[in-house]
Amino acid sequence: MLTGRPPSRTGRAAMTAAVATRWGMGSELLGHADALLGNPKAGAGELRFLANRLVEALRDALRVADSRGRRLPGLDEDESGAFG
Repeated sequence: MLTGRPPSRTGRAAMTAAVATRWGMGSELLGHADALLGNPKAGAGELRFLANRLVEALRDALRVADSRGRRLPGLDEDESGAFG
């Protein structure tokens, strides 16, 4: 959550732990994705479930990147909404 104030030491530690957890979950998800996509017998339901989880993981990654981008000095949002 962006409050306009720098995060406290506890807040930074919590953010770091949350990012580490997401990183591990994302890595695990990629391993499952590789296995499932390599299985010619994978069903449509399994692939749909996988696609939904991958979308969730990408959404989380973009949220973290956006949050970190907002904290970098000198970066402004361009007309597409991206930072750079």
